[in-house]
Amino acid sequence: MNNANTLNQQITDIVNYISSRITHKPQFGMILGSGLGELVNDIEDKIVIPYKDIPHLPVSTAPGHAGNLVLGKLGGKDFMIMQGRLHIYEGYSSQIATVLVRAMKLIGVGTLFITCAAGGLNNSFNAGDIMLINDHFNFSGTNPLIGENLNNFGVRFPGMFDIYTPELRDLALSVATHNHIRLCSGVYAAILGPAYATRFELQFLINNHCDAIGMSVVHEATIAAHCGMKILGLAAITDMALPYATHHATEQEVINSGKKSQAKFKTLILEILKKLP
Repeated sequence: MNNANTLNQQITDIVNYISSRITHKPQFGMILGSGLGELVNDIEDKIVIPYKDIPHLPVSTAPGHAGNLVLGKLGGKDFMIMQGRLHIYEGYSSQIATVLVRAMKLIGVGTLFITCAAGGLNNSFNAGDIMLINDHFNFSGTNPLIGENLNNFGVRFPGMFDIYTPELRDLALSVATHNHIRLCSGVYAAILGPAYATRFELQFLINNHCDAIGMSVVHEATIAAHCGMKILGLAAITDMALPYATHHATEQEVINSGKKSQAKFKTLILEILKKLP
């Protein structure tokens, strides 16, 4: 675990490096989950920075995660996009796995779109659906705010009510309805991974009103909330993670399913951007 001085210095080094590569300060950020990385093909004035070139940043090893920081315009807005994320199960601390979110804040990002691939727990969902994240359950056993507080980003005990900005959620639902996109809503449960959940664990989460399960999102959202960002969370339901299923989706099946959702996912994002100032 990094102490506050070390972590602050690492963030400063990252910000200085990224700032030296760009001419426009992005106001929007996005984290692209498994199978959703092709959205970067729509970015104009694109600058691609591999994670391996950024100081202190490890390389993303998860399947379907390119491991690039992409800057440019999407839907007419200046964006900083993580094409692939860092997971704690890859062996990184929660502080390092979320360090780019803090860097985004210092560079100028005020609104963060967090996306992911997830298993559906709600029987009314289908593989291929998109779920609007209303709230989350941190079942990972850790928290990225553990340790010394970085007072320059936020308070020691930040509130987490309405962590996913209600106004952005309302806008997403309105846009989905107008564009005839089925947009489910629910609670995202995060496990540590990399092992998938057992049948009992899945049933426990279902019994406690969780609607989707994955291995990301909550730590990034926690840091973004600590920084005072507005947050919109969207999960591509790539498979149904039900305790009585006879087959568990493989890594490749999850990635392939995520790619099938990309067209409506892209439409939803771009139409939301049209409505934002």
